[in-house]
Amino acid sequence: MNKINFLIVMLFCSFYSNAQNKIPDDTLRFEGEQHFKNIQQLTFGGDNAEAYWSADSKHLIFQRTNTKEGLNCDQIFIGKVPEKKGDPFVYNMVSNGKGRTTCAYFMKDGKHIIYASTHEGGNDCPPVPDRAKHGNKYIWPLYNSYDIYMADLKGNIIKKLTTAKGYDAEATLSYDGNKMIYCSDKNGDLDLYIMDLKTGREKKVTAELGYDGGAWFSPDGKKIVWRASRPKTDAEIKEYKDLLAEGLVAPTNMEVWVADADGSHAKQITSLAQANWAPNFTADSKHIIFCSNHEYKRGFPFNMYLVDLNGNNIEKISRDKGFDAFPMISPDGKKIIFASNRNNGGTRDTNLFLADWVD
Repeated sequence: MNKINFLIVMLFCSFYSNAQNKIPDDTLRFEGEQHFKNIQQLTFGGDNAEAYWSADSKHLIFQRTNTKEGLNCDQIFIGKVPEKKGDPFVYNMVSNGKGRTTCAYFMKDGKHIIYASTHEGGNDCPPVPDRAKHGNKYIWPLYNSYDIYMADLKGNIIKKLTTAKGYDAEATLSYDGNKMIYCSDKNGDLDLYIMDLKTGREKKVTAELGYDGGAWFSPDGKKIVWRASRPKTDAEIKEYKDLLAEGLVAPTNMEVWVADADGSHAKQITSLAQANWAPNFTADSKHIIFCSNHEYKRGFPFNMYLVDLNGNNIEKISRDKGFDAFPMISPDGKKIIFASNRNNGGTRDTNLFLADWVD
């Protein structure tokens, strides 16, 4: 679940995207991508990512930046899934165009959405971090003006769901629509909280030092999965705390964690090193799909992988030599949506791709 400004990665790797053998009858699919069929490119140009399904598997919500269109930082869009390959993907902006937005998700009723926004902190895009100050390390900003809002499909904000001072974002919902899990630094660290949407009561469900974010509930409601950093050495702890004090985090060393739905029995299920992130569950709740660059010491490409709930039987499922990430299998288990550099003509563009999901 998080920011899509992977420009540094793309500077190095986007030109690789078209340098592989494609399957002749499925020109957007690479050899070895056995879980994909009938891939269709939905967006063309800009940075498009974090696309997630509605409960009925008929619509997608995603965030988009495209300076050529005057979208200077991420805004939220909704589009109807094409009924057949070749149909256009028509989408409309539902955020208010102010500030920066991130991490949108459909509510179960199909009539409302949630997303995080900085618009109460100002109409303009908040400033991006000066990476040169930090040795050109890849870092994410934790804007303290981010809060999570509920809106209708016309973009009208119905309710503000978080009010604490600081960073509140990266929200997803339980499949029954009753609970929201999100990341916040309200208690001095980046932790996960689960909120009951009816009462507003919430529970902090992580406690170890480090970044806990991008969490999802399993479709059967029994588990949660998320990405986490765990700084151990004195130097790692100092760097983490120093960045956090500046409203920053370096998401370059993360692993996938799983717990019961209330946060109990938490366990790390990957130990791959580097960045393992954007995890969520398959439709049957038996596997996790996630993104990683662990095969490549230079930090790219990013590809997508499947793993079981115990961290066993890891399978590489995407093969782009640039960036494949933010996967989500549709609730009915028939489709997958993901973001990729493939077919971008050597640009830095990240687009959305839809495919039939093959178990």
